[in-house]
Amino acid sequence: MEIQTIKAMFDACYLAKRIRDLLPALPEGVTPSYIHYLDTIESREQQGLSVKVSDISEALNLPRPGVTRTVKEMERKGYLRKHTSQEDGRVTYVTVTQAGRRLSEAYN
Repeated sequence: MEIQTIKAMFDACYLAKRIRDLLPALPEGVTPSYIHYLDTIESREQQGLSVKVSDISEALNLPRPGVTRTVKEMERKGYLRKHTSQEDGRVTYVTVTQAGRRLSEAYN
């Protein structure tokens, strides 16, 4: 990698941190990934799509086991709800709860 590319990457990281510092603090126990997940789920729901963990994984380019773990955390905290498909009991969908919508509205 060329030195100019490395410097550009460091500059981008610095600017990203500055921007992140300007954002309001997240509530206790909420990570930035929660906001990304909520945004991804809500945008797909607005398109009329049902959302599975695999959809979140693909949209955010993250490994499924990590997404599954975060979705479980968010469900325990009341931001998401999981429900089984009526057509195929092997499929589980994820929806945003009212608490999740409030959190999303505050930070998106």
